Amino acid sequence: MAEITVAGLEKSYGSFTALHGIDLHVEDREFLVLLGASGCGKTTLLRCIAGLETASRGEIAIGGRRVDPLPPRARKIAMVFQNYAVFPHLTVFENIAFGLRMKKMPNAEVDEKVRRAATMMHIEQLLARYSGQLSGGQRQRVAVARALAMEPEVLLMDEPLSNLDALLRLEMRAELKGVLQESRTTTIYVTHDQVEAMSLADRIAVMHGGHIVQHASPLDVYRDPATRFVGSFIGNPPMNFLPATRTTAGWEVAGLTMPGPAIDAHTIEFAVRPEDLTPAETGLTGRVKVVEPLGAHQLVTMDVAGHHFRVVLESDLVVRPGETLRLAPRPERVRWFDPTSQTAIDRSLVPS
Repeated sequence: MAEITVAGLEKSYGSFTALHGIDLHVEDREFLVLLGASGCGKTTLLRCIAGLETASRGEIAIGGRRVDPLPPRARKIAMVFQNYAVFPHLTVFENIAFGLRMKKMPNAEVDEKVRRAATMMHIEQLLARYSGQLSGGQRQRVAVARALAMEPEVLLMDEPLSNLDALLRLEMRAELKGVLQESRTTTIYVTHDQVEAMSLADRIAVMHGGHIVQHASPLDVYRDPATRFVGSFIGNPPMNFLPATRTTAGWEVAGLTMPGPAIDAHTIEFAVRPEDLTPAETGLTGRVKVVEPLGAHQLVTMDVAGHHFRVVLESDLVVRPGETLRLAPRPERVRWFDPTSQTAIDRSLVPS
C-alpha cells in the first residue's frame, strides 16, 4: 500500500510562507495532479514529499509510515523533473540502470528491470544510443523509464512534459497515462496546464496562494468549482461572471431575472461556462465584439451590461461583430458565488 497522507504541512522561507497548513490524502495507486499557476506552492509541496525540501511544520506519511524525518533515498520514491536530468555521457541503457546500479543490484536483475521499463516506454530499440542522439520526447521517455525501473512506491513528476512541443506533449500524455495505469504506481504530478490535469488525473488538487482550494475529480472541479478562483482558472475559456441583485421575483443578472439561491444577501455572483449558453429569444443580452472561428466551434466575445463575456457556439451559426445576441444559460449548469468569501454557494439552496 502506498497511500500518501500530508497533515498540517507548512513551509516558510524567512518571512514568506509558501505552504499554509496543507492537508492532503492520495489513495494507493491513485494519479493525483497538483494544478495551479506559477508560485502557488505546488512544486514546493512536491519537493517536501520527496524530501528535497524540509517542511517547517507538519507530517508526511507514505503507506502509513511517517517519512518526513527520512532522507529522500529512504522514502521509496522516484522523481521525474522538468529538465529530464538524462546523463549525456551514458547510453540509454546505463541511464535507466543508474539508480539500480547505485543500489548494487546483480547485473542480471538490472538487465531485466531496464528492459522491462524500456519496453513499457517503447524505447527498447534505443538502449545502445547516447542521449545526445535522442529527441526531446525520447529523452523524456528515458527519464520516465529510469524512474519506473526503480519500482518505487510513489512516483513524483514535476511538469515533465512542459519542454515538449504541443503535438508531442499530446502523444506523451496518452502514453504516460497508459504506462502508469499498467504499473499501478501511486503518482503525484505537478502542472500548470489544465488540459494536462483534466486528461491525466484521477483527482485534481487545485492550489492557490499556498493553499489547496479544491480537491476533487476532474469533472467535479470543472462543473462545480469550489471557489471563484477555480472557476476562473479551470476552463479555456474560463467561466463568465456577472453580478446578481436580489429582486422580489428572484435574482436580476444583466437585466434578466432568474431563480437563484435562497439566501439572505442583496448581491451575489452569477457564473456560467461559455459552452453552457445557447442563442434564444429571451436571455442575457449583449453586443458582439469579436468572433474567432475554431473549426467546429466559434468563440464569441461580447459586452454584456459592461462586462466581458464569452460564449462558444456552433460554427454554422452566423454571428458578426456589432450584432446584438441573446443567450439563455442552461439552468442546471449555472453556479453562484459569494462575492465576499469568493466561495461557491451550496447548490441545495438553489430551487430546481
